[in-house]
Parts: sequence; structure tokens; C-alpha cells
Amino acid sequence: MMSGVYNFANAREVCVPKKPIRHKHVPQRTCVGCREVLPKRALVRIVRTAQGVQVDSTGKMNGRGAYLHDRRSCWERGLKGALAHALKTELTLQDREHLSEFMASLPEETLAQGHNLDERV
Repeated sequence: MMSGVYNFANAREVCVPKKPIRHKHVPQRTCVGCREVLPKRALVRIVRTAQGVQVDSTGKMNGRGAYLHDRRSCWERGLKGALAHALKTELTLQDREHLSEFMASLPEETLAQGHNLDERV
């Protein structure tokens, strides 16, 4: 016997569509250092507030935000100007020092973690 509902009025079988599996939406963000798009939780958020530029560990601070990988190469590119442009502000010397301290706490990159430009198409 076929799966479905039998319609006696028209003497034919009517298929009942199955509910599709719903996938949870995962917010995507772009790293301002390398322009790679990844899930929001895989990146570090930097936020511009009235007190200056800060690293947002919760991802919920008020203010304009930008995202970077936890890779030193992305942080170096970001501090050269991409981060200031994304935050629409000039980074003060104090902001740069604070962000450089955070960058220094990041682990060193290996070739497998870093960006290999030869692999890009």
C-alpha cells in the first residue's frame, strides 16, 4: 500500500508532503584582514565605543563592530588600516597599543593555519 491519504471523493490517492528539515541560521561575518567569510562565532569582534576601540569577547557590546580571525597575519593587516576603515574611525595610539597587546597573546601561525595564496583559485 502506498503512503499517503486516500481520497474517497475522487477515488485517488493524495500525497501528503513531508515537512522539510529546517536548518538553523548561522550568522556569517567577513574578516577585515583577509576578507574571508566565516560563521560569526569563529571570528573575534572589535567594537568602537565612546571609550575607544575594544575587543568584544561576548559579541554583544554596543557600538560599531568589525571582525578579525584569531591569526596574527589578519590582525597585522587590520591594524595597517582595514580595521580603522571598517570601524569608520581613526585608531589612536592607545587603541593600537591595546589591540597590539591582544594580538601578541594570539598563538603563532603555522603554514597549515595561515593563508596559502598558491591554493586560491
